[in-house]
Amino acid sequence: MSDDAGSTVVAMPTRLEALGQAIARVFPEGLVSVAGHTGELTYEVPADRLLDVAAAFRDHADLKFEMCMDVCGVDYLEHGRAEWNTDDATSSGFSRGVARGGARAPTLNGASGEPGGGAVGTRRFAVVYHLLSIAHNHRVRLRVFCADDTQPMVDSVAGIWAAADWFERETFDLFGILFKGHPDLRRLLTDYGFIGHPFRKDFPLSGNVEVRYDPEKGRVVYQPVTIEPRILVPKVIRHDNRYDPALTNATAAAPSGTAAAPSGKPSGTPNG
Repeated sequence: MSDDAGSTVVAMPTRLEALGQAIARVFPEGLVSVAGHTGELTYEVPADRLLDVAAAFRDHADLKFEMCMDVCGVDYLEHGRAEWNTDDATSSGFSRGVARGGARAPTLNGASGEPGGGAVGTRRFAVVYHLLSIAHNHRVRLRVFCADDTQPMVDSVAGIWAAADWFERETFDLFGILFKGHPDLRRLLTDYGFIGHPFRKDFPLSGNVEVRYDPEKGRVVYQPVTIEPRILVPKVIRHDNRYDPALTNATAAAPSGTAAAPSGKPSGTPNG
């Protein structure tokens, strides 16, 4: 864009663009940017580079992400493969939509497309880190995929951000993702004798065991689940006639045998 004098006006980058440029300068070898629609920056980090990248995000003067606000797991078991089923009855509930046009779940070799799959090496489990820079008032998200689906594991960042300690324990508890080098990796939210990891997509809704108080033994005991598995989502989506535009201004008919009240006088009011 030029003014009348012929000088060129250069548009200043937005705060988000400036952050992206700073990250590109700090990591000249490049990080894979993940497309999103939330107005935030997300980068995919190789598992073997996690600790080096995390330390650079914390320490570099242009970044200064001093705080790890959250660590969470993701299970992409059927992502990008399962069909939507919303118009007809289903006994298995609703799932994610399929990307049409021949898109496939990516592999560890870096194929394009959305994460998905369920076999070893198909990028089923990922760990997501939400970082905050107090110095620059920026936020960024990092995503790391586990190399092995049967025993998912990534390095612990608790030595870089102390707040990640309990976040990683929570992720281990709910997703079964191991964190190598964690100082005390134990379950955090479930009971001592809990079996499985409840946030995995293949975990049964009713769980594997249930607890009850045994009056004869005088204590709480574990036993196999006795309730019948059920789907906790609507099975069919139907059109709701209550919101039909043709019925919006319809007048309700008076009940049979009841005379309508005279205008200006409530029904049943004695003549005065």
